[in-house]
This record gives sequence, C-alpha cells and structure tokens, in this order.
Amino acid sequence: MSRPDLEYVLPLRWSADADLADLTGYLAELARSIDVTVVDGSDPEAFRRHHEAWAGTVRHVRPQPWPGRNGKVRNVVSGVRLARHPLVVVADDDVRWAPDELDRLPGLMEGVDLLVPQNVFTSWPWHARWDTARQLVNRAGPGDYPGTLVVRRDRLAPDGYEGDVLFENLELIRTIKDRGGVVRRAPWLYVGRRPPSAAHFWSQRVRQAYDDFAQPGRLATEAGLLPLLLVLCLRRPRALVGLALAAVLVAEAGRRRAGGTSRFPASSAWWAPVWFAERAVCVWLAIGRRLTGGVRYGDGRIVHAATPRRRRSSLRAERTIDA
Repeated sequence: MSRPDLEYVLPLRWSADADLADLTGYLAELARSIDVTVVDGSDPEAFRRHHEAWAGTVRHVRPQPWPGRNGKVRNVVSGVRLARHPLVVVADDDVRWAPDELDRLPGLMEGVDLLVPQNVFTSWPWHARWDTARQLVNRAGPGDYPGTLVVRRDRLAPDGYEGDVLFENLELIRTIKDRGGVVRRAPWLYVGRRPPSAAHFWSQRVRQAYDDFAQPGRLATEAGLLPLLLVLCLRRPRALVGLALAAVLVAEAGRRRAGGTSRFPASSAWWAPVWFAERAVCVWLAIGRRLTGGVRYGDGRIVHAATPRRRRSSLRAERTIDA
C-alpha cells in the first residue's frame, strides 16, 4: 500500500443496487493504494451481492452493535473502531476522492484530529445547481458540511459518538471538539460527489431543514423567512427583487471563497433565491415534524438533529458499548 497512514471507511445501507457497478469500480481503484473497509448495513440479500462483488478487493463487514437509531453512525463507529491505520477517511457512497487528494491528507492532518473538506458535484443537472446554492450559502458563513470527513482514529474510537441524532456529521465534529480535538476546515480541498437522482433530491428537502434544530440561531432566522416573504408579497412586492439579489450576493461570496470560482458554476449562485424560498417553507414543515415526534427513520423516529450541548457530557457518561 502506498498510503500506509490511511484507511478508507465507507458506511453503506442500500436497498437497491443501481449504482453497484460504478461503486465497485471506484472501490477497486481505491484498493490499489489504500486499505478500504465497507461497513454494510444492507439487508441480507443485498449484503450477499455486495460481498460477491467486492470479495478480495476490500474488507466488507457488518456493523457492530451501537446504541441509537441512526444506522450511519453505527456504521461509521464500527468502521473507525476496525480501522488498521491512524487516519480514517469516512465517506458516503456518492463521494469520489481523487488519488492526489488522498496523497495530501497525511500532511494536512499534522496536529489535526478532524479535517472537513468541501464536496463539489461531479456533474451539473438542475437539482445539483439548486443544492449547490445551499453549499455556497454555507461557505459564506462558518462552512459547509460535506459527505466526507477525515478523522484521527484514536480521537473517535472506542468512545464513538451519539447515535440517536439526524445531523450525524455535525454531531461528529462537535464530539471531536468536546474531547479537546483540533478541527480544521479546508474549503479549498475539493472532493467530488456524484449528484443524487432528482427523486432523492426532493426526498431530502425537509430532512435537511430539520438539521436546523442543531443550530437554533439558524433555525430562528430561517423560520422568519416565510412570514417576511408573505408580508413583502402583500405590501412591498418590489422589495422581493432586492431580497433575491441579496441572496445571490451571499451565495456568490461563498463561491468566491478559497478558489471556488474554478469549481462551482456561476449559475449556481443564481439558484440561491430558489433555495431560500424552499427553506422558508421546508423549515416550517420540519417544525411540524418536530412537534409530532421527529423525522421518520427506518421503523422509528429521530427527534434530535444533534445532541443539545447541555446534555452531551451526561450522555457520553451514560453510553454503554456493546462490543
């Protein structure tokens, strides 16, 4: 292996295998230079198909028991605990790391416990540009939350992180910080991500808005958008043009950060008014779901987007690990 410090962990749970050939090719390419562990929570038949496709290429295992309803957290914790190397790249199944990006990681992780790169779509259907507007708005603020992170194994394992939350990436980041770890954002480290289908994109609108419950200030701001838009529609409709331009300028500021103009199409910033309008509605739908028991996840519901800070230390003390 040419990257002895790194392990690649892919948490997986598929009900359909439409992208199996593409993922198999990607894993085979990765496995030429890095140890890969796929933690697969798929049903038994799908697990069997995956095992046949990846036998001899990657380590393909079932997740270990872990408390909480979020299966991705269970898979991530299992993969990090099983990792054979000190630095672990955790990446969703649609993420595509390039070899030169992986080569940079040992140097970037010096003195760092968690690295947060930036995802960028590898193709640009209309819904990818819409969702990129969300990324650009995030980049204009504290930063975006990608589908991949790089973590120092000993900072996360064996204690893991809370598994009864929806916004698992933010939960992981906060957990590392709470343990005294150093978190480094790298908005200039662009890692490819395949865009979802349009159907999957639509299915995530309210769920993404529900993540705002982990950031109360953002929740309050976005919940105020719909009343504002309704008032302007009734009383000052021309002001909507100025508001839309302001949204574009915010997104454009995010696009211009850290060399983003070479990575994000200029047209994606113009989708920002559409994204803000979407969020203005979906955040209220998310509030409705919170009031009725949380977001449906599998056979149950998840109430919390992330662990409330006041509860974090007590939850960590109460957690039991069933190895």
